[in-house]
Amino acid sequence: MKFSLFSILLLALSCSSPTSSEPTQSIKTDTIKNDENRFSELDKKYNLEKIRLPHGFKISVFAEVPGARSLALSPSGVLFIGTRGKKVFAVKDGKLFTIADDLNTPNGVAFKDGDLYVATISTILKFPAIEKNLATPPQPQTIYNKYPTDKHHGWKFIAFGPDGKLYVPVGAPCNICESKNPVYASITRINTDGSGFEIFAKGIRNTVGFDWDENGNLWFTDNGRDLMGDDVPNDELNEARTAGLHFGYPFCHQGNILDPEFGKNKNCSDYVSPKALLGPHVAALGMRFYKGTQFPQTYKRSIFIAQHGSWNRSQPIGYKVVNVNPYGSDSTKVTVFAEGWLQPDNNVLGRPVDVLETPDGSLLVSDDYADVVYKITYTGKK
Repeated sequence: MKFSLFSILLLALSCSSPTSSEPTQSIKTDTIKNDENRFSELDKKYNLEKIRLPHGFKISVFAEVPGARSLALSPSGVLFIGTRGKKVFAVKDGKLFTIADDLNTPNGVAFKDGDLYVATISTILKFPAIEKNLATPPQPQTIYNKYPTDKHHGWKFIAFGPDGKLYVPVGAPCNICESKNPVYASITRINTDGSGFEIFAKGIRNTVGFDWDENGNLWFTDNGRDLMGDDVPNDELNEARTAGLHFGYPFCHQGNILDPEFGKNKNCSDYVSPKALLGPHVAALGMRFYKGTQFPQTYKRSIFIAQHGSWNRSQPIGYKVVNVNPYGSDSTKVTVFAEGWLQPDNNVLGRPVDVLETPDGSLLVSDDYADVVYKITYTGKK
């Protein structure tokens, strides 16, 4: 019987935690099929008439970008896009610019004080005064080059925190293992000049998205391990209120399941439990707090999360944008916001990677499968 041995072992090893032993996620679909007449030929090229959203919302193509992944927006409105290939792109006034074309998996992009920061597998680069030089980008400056060179979970999301430091994750170099080097399975931070390196949080298998709440606390997604079955463990939404916290990996998963190998003689209560369970193997990646006013008030201060979608689950799951309101009456509830990239016959139309709010309150969503960045707007009644 499939995974029967794991099921017995997990039952014996499960431990008490503030998070229930049963996944507490509650995914509700309150969406309608879009009116196909509202879509341009470009939108239909990307099957956007098949994407379902709540009443009053519309999705359209913002830009066609090969391999679009992490997003960063400058105050002047230039959108920077990282990829897991070799290129970094920028979009300004509908025109696509290539900022770099020979980097090692430049997934992460962040913008600060006129400069673009790019994270490759092992190095943080800076492109100074980039907005003035989109057509003729300068040679990048190396800010920090001491991150591990492992490609497994080596691609990085980066962002500047309220403290002005650049936060850089380092994924576990494996599915499940305990690394001797403490930098693995962590979130680190450095100053803008590369100095002041420190490990901010530990026990994080692979985060590819984070943001800060109005109180300056860091929230992040984390991808659960594989090969424990279709239904465990869940991907996680976590909150780090201070530095030095440990979030369980590789010993405890989703706050209440001890690892069959590394969980021996461990206790899940010794680690920080997730704030919400996002679904098993959904590949929860980019996340952002919604701070704008365009969307209805119910979305204010809530979190939008891109689910890239499972890769080895017997029944695919994810391929959505979901919403969690940590300040609502049910802070663990996961609600579907945009879906349809995974069709009923399991045909994949797209894989959301990152989300980013624009100054007018719209929501951008990158998709590295369809090679596009979408824009979601609200035109209904509030």
